[in-house]
Amino acid sequence: MDFTECHQHTCSVVALATRQADHALVRKLIEEGYGVDVRDNRGWNPLHEAASCGAHKVARLLLGAVRSRCGDGDYVNSRTHDSATPLYLAARQGRFRVARHLLRAGADVNRTTGDGASPLFAAVDGGHRKVAELLVRWGSEVNHAHSVSGWSCLHQAVFRGHPEMVRFLVTVARIDPTDDFEITPLFVAAQYGQRECLDILADAGANINHQSQDLATPLLIASQEGHLSCVTTLLERGANPNLYCNEDKWQLPIHAAAEFGHIGILERLLPVTGRSCDRSPGKVSPVYSAVLGTQVESLQLLLKEGYSPDAQDCGAFGFSSPLAACLFPHYESSAPRQARLHRVPAMVRLLLAAGARVEGEMFGTCLELDLPSVLQLLLANAGLPAGEHLQGLVAAGLKRVSSAARWLPLLLRAGLNPSHFLHPALFEEAKGDVVNFLLEFTNWKRLPLSVLACLSKRQAESTWEPRPHLCLLPPLSHLCRLAVMDTVGSQLLAGEAFVRQLPVPTLLQDFLRFTDVLEAHVLPCQQLPEASDSLGESIGPP
Repeated sequence: MDFTECHQHTCSVVALATRQADHALVRKLIEEGYGVDVRDNRGWNPLHEAASCGAHKVARLLLGAVRSRCGDGDYVNSRTHDSATPLYLAARQGRFRVARHLLRAGADVNRTTGDGASPLFAAVDGGHRKVAELLVRWGSEVNHAHSVSGWSCLHQAVFRGHPEMVRFLVTVARIDPTDDFEITPLFVAAQYGQRECLDILADAGANINHQSQDLATPLLIASQEGHLSCVTTLLERGANPNLYCNEDKWQLPIHAAAEFGHIGILERLLPVTGRSCDRSPGKVSPVYSAVLGTQVESLQLLLKEGYSPDAQDCGAFGFSSPLAACLFPHYESSAPRQARLHRVPAMVRLLLAAGARVEGEMFGTCLELDLPSVLQLLLANAGLPAGEHLQGLVAAGLKRVSSAARWLPLLLRAGLNPSHFLHPALFEEAKGDVVNFLLEFTNWKRLPLSVLACLSKRQAESTWEPRPHLCLLPPLSHLCRLAVMDTVGSQLLAGEAFVRQLPVPTLLQDFLRFTDVLEAHVLPCQQLPEASDSLGESIGPP
């Protein structure tokens, strides 16, 4: 049930007068015999009202009336339906005078609510230092756990950002109490960016390098959350940036800064972090963190500072290199998936420019994950794969025929022999424009029988219409071009450097490179946008 909303019709006249702090009216009502312990729907009696609104004169009057009528009967410690005592309500609202009256009347200074919160915890939460000092003088337990997770008053003061309260508590409480997760108040200060509280705790002797249950340090959490001032303070006070923060002994604050893109913090950590994490086996380079967090600026800074683009084989995440990790933008990350996809090409460009190695299986992965922009970058950097990796690329393409308009032009332009895709699987499923485009690179009158059968069937079903010249015999010029391609190889012929050396006019050189075919179709743009996964429009009719 909701005990926070007060239903006026359930309140006694004494409670209503108390809420208005009408001392004279309350006295009159008591003299006329009205009850002082009538409760409303929340379980509040007039003393709770007095404590909450700060009516200290009324509170003293109510306490006196109870003593004179029937003795205290623990009226001073009566609980509401959600287990709050008058002293707790007074502390929560910072009602110093009422709290003092209640304590003098015998209020239990350490009586907690159902969730374990004491009056002192309530005063600390609200930043009421004067009330907190009063409660401590009356014997309040300052080191007790006051929440489900075991936070102390000092944890709460730091969390709420009450530096004056923290200054007081460090003089009377333990400096490094821990909750159920071994988190200290200084860790909380680092996590929530409470730099002034952090300074106070550090000055009081709090452990700068204390590790929580999962081995995280204050420096790690401040780096993760992006609190540059806290990171600076921690480092100046001796925090160790090379203290491993996980059981596998590779995670450092620099990894958190890189993953979450906190560039200022990354710049602060780079000079003080050891480089063993860069390429050492069993470690994880922060380059991986930047890639998996899809943080382009972090990656750029790390590479600029000399971190290896190839890092090390990363068993922790199952990737052979940062470039391989780029191809899995669906990997768990703090960034939305679409944002990660848009950043992938930029990261790939940075890694390739820094000399990252391209592995053969990456080409097929680009097709499987529909990353044509990355495929184009890999082709421009390393050319087509060979052997089993080329076979894997072709196999991946035949499984992704529906998106062939996005990758087939890239492969043919890079010099892939079109014969690899003269397969019924492609001609049965590909869009008509894709079929026409592929046929332009072949002798379309001498196709495999299985392909001819597919084309005949589709034409009969009106699911494919050939371009007019494809219904005719190929011109002699085209057949000669195919003969040259068979002689020198499709990859060599696709390379501009080789073709430009041939002793034939430029117009003929362009013809040998199928420039006429490429210009007759709408192809993906050669240059990729800075933050886009798309290379441009797919091929279509001219």
